[in-house]
Amino acid sequence: MGAHQGRITSSKFRMSALGTVLGGSLAFGVAAASAAEITVWSGYPEMVPFYEHVAEGLKEKHPDLTVKVEAIALREHEKRIALGLTSGEAAEVIELGTSTATRYLENGLFNKAPDAVAAFVTDPANFSEFFRDSASYEGAVHGVPLFRGQSALYYNTEMFKAAGLTEPPKTMPDFTSYAEKLTQRDANGNPVVSGWSLRLSGGGAGIAEKFWINMFQYGENLVEQAADGKWKASFANEAGRAALKQYIDNVHGLKTVTVEMPADAEAFERKQTAMFIRESWVIGDIASKAPDLPYATATLPRGSIVAPVTLWTSGEGEQAEAAWAFAQATNDPENLLWLLDNVGWLPNRNGLDYADILSRKPALAAFVDYPDSYEFFTLPNIGPVEEILTRTADRLTQAFGNASLAGNDAGIDEVLVAMESEINGLLQREGLLAE
Repeated sequence: MGAHQGRITSSKFRMSALGTVLGGSLAFGVAAASAAEITVWSGYPEMVPFYEHVAEGLKEKHPDLTVKVEAIALREHEKRIALGLTSGEAAEVIELGTSTATRYLENGLFNKAPDAVAAFVTDPANFSEFFRDSASYEGAVHGVPLFRGQSALYYNTEMFKAAGLTEPPKTMPDFTSYAEKLTQRDANGNPVVSGWSLRLSGGGAGIAEKFWINMFQYGENLVEQAADGKWKASFANEAGRAALKQYIDNVHGLKTVTVEMPADAEAFERKQTAMFIRESWVIGDIASKAPDLPYATATLPRGSIVAPVTLWTSGEGEQAEAAWAFAQATNDPENLLWLLDNVGWLPNRNGLDYADILSRKPALAAFVDYPDSYEFFTLPNIGPVEEILTRTADRLTQAFGNASLAGNDAGIDEVLVAMESEINGLLQREGLLAE
């Protein structure tokens, strides 16, 4: 069963373990290097087994190509790329989301795809326009789309049953009313199991992205692209207020969750929260760490963030050829189905048959089988996106901890106006602010 292509709401889309393997190269029309060594840099340590699997599959035909896989935490990975590309000492294959890759594409630090690779990526039978654009710069293909982050709701079915809830929430107000019913409290009324785990602290960009997901359900975006191709923030309105107010109400009004409580996948796996929104990788994490956890997944009320991750290449000559060959080999259907089944990230390629996997792992259905009306948004493909997210997250973190905002719509509006103004200031500084 293939995935639906949800309606796209912006014009472009974006997304320490060490493994060393020996493999070969195979390309769709790309000349294979007879003997070379390439390195793959990844920001997702859980991807190491996948890259090992790809290399192992190539080993029989091309035993002379050595593929070295180096995966570290994402933020450290991004720092490594910045240093490596500017110094000319980067890996030959680099895994990176489009929004972060833009700065390097602008400066010509990633290779332009050979004709055969470009033809593979631009073939609509292989990738939608959405993913083609995520691997392109100024109309030319520069990378091979690989996987994406996409969000859905995870919920504990036992906790739902105990609370008298028979189906997942359908609207954003439902999320709050469900959270009230699901929260478990101590004798003093303090929450000990949160009804809904919200991203309230931690990595900056993640806080802003998770807030954006919730605000999107109300019909608003953190930034939107105008007809002139530039961008603007415009969320200091009723929809933005509803999204931020929901956080404040749950933290300071209803007290269904606190900043200090365990959160995210780890809390869900330990039954310390009843529901939360996260990407598909959690399914594999649950299978590994909490295989008996009673849970299900559901689509979100309106749609999801989609963060595409692409393989880019650097270097030249024989190593560049080998890098492109390896990048394309990752897109063999067998390899992509292995990725979904064993790692949990969603492949970007069209036309894959998920029926067998869904029969064994029904929780994946919320990610690959959703309504035709489902909408997607992504981080903008612009240079200052990380700074926008980080500064927005700083303001949100302060707001989440400010109890005086409870029942204070005027105060919430002030926070939104300040956030919007700062984002538009950053866009103006970069010459990207729409009229």
